[in-house]
Amino acid sequence: MAEPAGQGGRRALARRLPGAAGLAAVAGLAWVGRDVPAALGGRLTGARAERAARSPQFRDGTFHNRPGSRSMPGAVDRNLVRELIFGKQKRRPSAEVPLLRPADAPAAADGRELNVVWYGHASTLVEIEGRRVLLDPVWSDRCSPSALVGPRRLHEPPVGLHELPAVDAILISHDHYDHLDMATVRELTARQAAPFLVPLGVGAHLDRWGVPEHRIVELDWSESHRVGELTITATAAQHFSGRGLRRDGTLWSSWVVAGAHRRVFYTGDSGYFDGYAEIGAEHGPFDVTLMQIGAYDRAWPSIHMFPEEAVAAHLDLRGGLFVPVHWATFNLALHDWSEPVDRLWAEAKARDVRLAVPRPGERVVVDDPPPVDGWWQAVA
Repeated sequence: MAEPAGQGGRRALARRLPGAAGLAAVAGLAWVGRDVPAALGGRLTGARAERAARSPQFRDGTFHNRPGSRSMPGAVDRNLVRELIFGKQKRRPSAEVPLLRPADAPAAADGRELNVVWYGHASTLVEIEGRRVLLDPVWSDRCSPSALVGPRRLHEPPVGLHELPAVDAILISHDHYDHLDMATVRELTARQAAPFLVPLGVGAHLDRWGVPEHRIVELDWSESHRVGELTITATAAQHFSGRGLRRDGTLWSSWVVAGAHRRVFYTGDSGYFDGYAEIGAEHGPFDVTLMQIGAYDRAWPSIHMFPEEAVAAHLDLRGGLFVPVHWATFNLALHDWSEPVDRLWAEAKARDVRLAVPRPGERVVVDDPPPVDGWWQAVA
């Protein structure tokens, strides 16, 4: 019996649909993942590789922490995976994180102004003696090579990249995605004229992303670069690096920003180590320290500080005002969202440390900081 008119065509179409859907899915994944290879960054080659090989921190093809310190554990802790899936921690705020939009800061009459604007996570603007230095800017929705997967923001940036004032330098502490973001770098390259100051090897990523060579300044630990009247120095940290399967192909660092009268220290990411006392003795005292307090865990005690260790490091550094960073914006560990700053506040009180805890976007005038008001407790 002959098939009714059109029925054979419909059956043939039905047979083709699964294949077409599969091809469409593959094409969609390819479209979504088109930027992933570029986001992984570049590799050390040529003169950049030769310079890295001469670093005291480089041996056997990779960068290393100081002798005697450990890096990120190589194996995944089963307990950590279980906690990630079944843990009861409250890892997100229960309400919207309050954001502020900083007004333009008036320059101090004596040229000694020192202000800090924290945008969330580690992204911070330092206004020092008439200059502006931007630290670890990440404006993307996710800290990941993919726009679809990876830790997503818990709050929006308080201002857009197009709203940032002209900056004089952009500092990168290391190449992890929550500190070095391809989309942000590309937009800053187009919108700003400032140089990027980075640890050894990180320039390979910037080079791949179109940053002009004359705007890339790579520094080893203890090396400095002048930006106007500022001296910016890469200092030691205890961490690791890597954007793909290869680890420690670029260096990590903390930073000292020193003017004629004011001094700032930024940890980047680091475990607690005796290098802080050495940095404090050589470069301190500091008017303000920007200290990593979040994303800690007993499974990686050597590469991120617990809040109490951050206070100890601040004292080692001979710091004045303590401003916490590396919390509130991305969910990168198993502790409660507000636990880092709660622990910090208690330890700062116990050790008589001056503390400011700004809302994202809030300007802290270092000589007249706002009192700690526990604002995060209302949204925790």
